[in-house]
Amino acid sequence: MPLKLFYITNRREIALIAEDAGVDRIFLDMEYIGKQDRQGGMDTVQNHHTIQDIKILRNTITKAELLVRVNPIHDRTNFYSSSDEEIEQAIDSGADILMLPMYKSVREVDRFLSIVDHRVKTMLLCETPEAVSIMPEIVKIDEIDEIHIGLNDLHLAMKKGFMFELLSDGTVDRIADVIRPSGKRYGFGGIARIGYGTLPAEKIIAEHYRIGSQMAILSRSFCNAEKMSDLVEIRNIFDSEVRKIRETESLFSQYSPEQFDDNRREVVRITNHILQSVNN
Repeated sequence: MPLKLFYITNRREIALIAEDAGVDRIFLDMEYIGKQDRQGGMDTVQNHHTIQDIKILRNTITKAELLVRVNPIHDRTNFYSSSDEEIEQAIDSGADILMLPMYKSVREVDRFLSIVDHRVKTMLLCETPEAVSIMPEIVKIDEIDEIHIGLNDLHLAMKKGFMFELLSDGTVDRIADVIRPSGKRYGFGGIARIGYGTLPAEKIIAEHYRIGSQMAILSRSFCNAEKMSDLVEIRNIFDSEVRKIRETESLFSQYSPEQFDDNRREVVRITNHILQSVNN
């Protein structure tokens, strides 16, 4: 089964281009609470999309699902509304799927699910060591539809030198081994264009197929539309590069266990080389 591809944008014209190219989910990112402290100084995207963006894209896309990442579970303060208010507004505005980031306890997950109350699909973003440790309990909860493994924050929390070290050292495998028997859809990380990326995208896609992942985010390096003004160029990138991903997936769907093992060894080799360069 092809990977469900997500692309993060709040621009309606980009959302339409991505949808037309075959991107399965348009991803709005409302998370900002605590994000600057965790990722300050890093070359990461901090979007802070809004409820208004949900309303706009709800009236824009017709085929892709609308995925919204809300903030971690929190109470109302003088600076922001509570999780209850935020989630209610996101659902009322037309989100198809809500993603909960940075959870550390079953209690937080239960609160999230209680607020959602079966009205939309739910996805957990496993990106803390605590989330990894409670995964055996989490997968027993029927109301959780999907789980995505967030490599960026998780590798920071686990003090790894490169986010795909979590792939090469078996961490992603171990998490997937816990999720898989539950039958829940799961995925991890992001992918760039075929032939691009510090760890080439095709190597990562093969790992998705080996592990049984069903979802991936199209990373900023796939198409950084926020720094491009030519919509024709953006459309050409999406049309050609999504097609290349699907063609590559078709190849990997026919891979033998031995071929997947060969690819994994290459992933480990490249990752170790990258880590050596970082440490030197």
